[in-house]
Amino acid sequence: MKRILIFGFGYSARALADVLRADGWEVRGTTRSGGDDAIQWPGTDMAPHLDWADHLLISIAPNVEGDPVLNALRDQIAATAFDWVGYLSTTGVYGDHQGGWVDEDTPLNPATTRGHQRVAAEAAWQGLDLPLHIFRLAGIYGPGRGPFAKVRAGTARRIIKENQVFSRIHVDDIAQTVAASIARPDPGAIYNVCDDEAAPPEDVLSFAADLLGLPLPPDEKYATADMSPMARSFYAESKRVRNDRIKRDLGVQLRFPTYRAGLRDLLTAED
Repeated sequence: MKRILIFGFGYSARALADVLRADGWEVRGTTRSGGDDAIQWPGTDMAPHLDWADHLLISIAPNVEGDPVLNALRDQIAATAFDWVGYLSTTGVYGDHQGGWVDEDTPLNPATTRGHQRVAAEAAWQGLDLPLHIFRLAGIYGPGRGPFAKVRAGTARRIIKENQVFSRIHVDDIAQTVAASIARPDPGAIYNVCDDEAAPPEDVLSFAADLLGLPLPPDEKYATADMSPMARSFYAESKRVRNDRIKRDLGVQLRFPTYRAGLRDLLTAED
């Protein structure tokens, strides 16, 4: 029986857990509040759980103080023998490329505070003697995380910024990519996890509206749009992310190679 401990049992981690459990794995995950299916952490002695696991996944974002898991448990983790360790990062580590292409060998040059924190966290995990695999995730969507609710509510806005493109990834394709890495360990490997088509965010909203048979959300210019600092920060970077490595090295065949395929499936699943 294979066993994985996941720090940060959130949206992407639970999708992976479903895949692994279907294959006979035992899964334990942590949340801040705990509950019937999760360990409360911080607040629980994690030594028994670390000893129990032969695989480890980190799905908790760093903060101004660094990586919270390493800050609390570095020595225990470093002293544990794992078959595989994964760290969920972000394509934000590459920074702004004005719509140009990046791959896993592109120098890291983050444009946001969150991106700088991720670069530091990646380096901290790489500094330990672990069978580490890093997954740089694009913008995540999937069941319960799509544009349909805002389009239906009439609150969606098509923010227009010239040459602005994002890469995206369906949560099910994150799960299958991480599972493929577990099946084909390659310590030290770094993988971009994204679909095949980066696109302007306004195109995604337009397509969602078309699927719903609703009017297009209104256009607003980025320069004058009323946006929170967090929302505005997502427009600080524009790039297209290559995913050749997950296909070549892990044999991944994306279930949803474009946002159009993903959104169609989400809408169909609602019926």
